[in-house]
Amino acid sequence: MLKLLEIIFSIIAVSLAGYGLIVDHRFQSYMLLSFSLMVLVSGLIEFRDGKKGNGWVRIVISTFILFVSVHSFLE
Repeated sequence: MLKLLEIIFSIIAVSLAGYGLIVDHRFQSYMLLSFSLMVLVSGLIEFRDGKKGNGWVRIVISTFILFVSVHSFLE
């Protein structure tokens, strides 16, 4: 289930990044949000596999990206 969520969020992030590169940058906040969720799910997968160090690093990175995404939504 977590792997499916990771794949879905990565497809959304790559699609929005590609669209933003070609057409317009107004979807950058949504791209960052989906990227943050993808990294969060990846961290949860690392926890499940017993790699707690990598899991914590990914969760911290995900929190930072989520903060940047929310900040860009508020601008």
